[in-house]
Amino acid sequence: MADAFVGTWNLKSSEKFDEYMKELGVGFATRKIGGVTKPTTIISVDGDTVTVKTQSTIKNTEISFKLGEEFDETTADDRKVKSIVTVDSGKLVHIQRWDGKETSLVREVSGNSLTLTLTLGDVVCTRHYERAE
Repeated sequence: MADAFVGTWNLKSSEKFDEYMKELGVGFATRKIGGVTKPTTIISVDGDTVTVKTQSTIKNTEISFKLGEEFDETTADDRKVKSIVTVDSGKLVHIQRWDGKETSLVREVSGNSLTLTLTLGDVVCTRHYERAE
């Protein structure tokens, strides 16, 4: 289940996020803003519905879904995607598909740390979060 991911997570560091956004087709100005933004992610579970809220000074997003069920999502960079989220080997695996492309967002918790690995083609971005007090 997704209970291990429940909590408030603050971004601490990020590697290759600009390259990942570039691969997605995000414009230069938006990438520069995205690169300096330190979002907070809040994950909650209510019954069989998981909610992921991402809050920053630039933009807030929220998705709610049931594990293993495809849903429509509009991403922070305004892509319209078909998404599915599953738990695999203790990792929360989020797959987004659009226009013949696919990206994965994999969250893994270890103690008070959450690692988000974003993969699109050959580009792999790693973002490190810490659990808020």
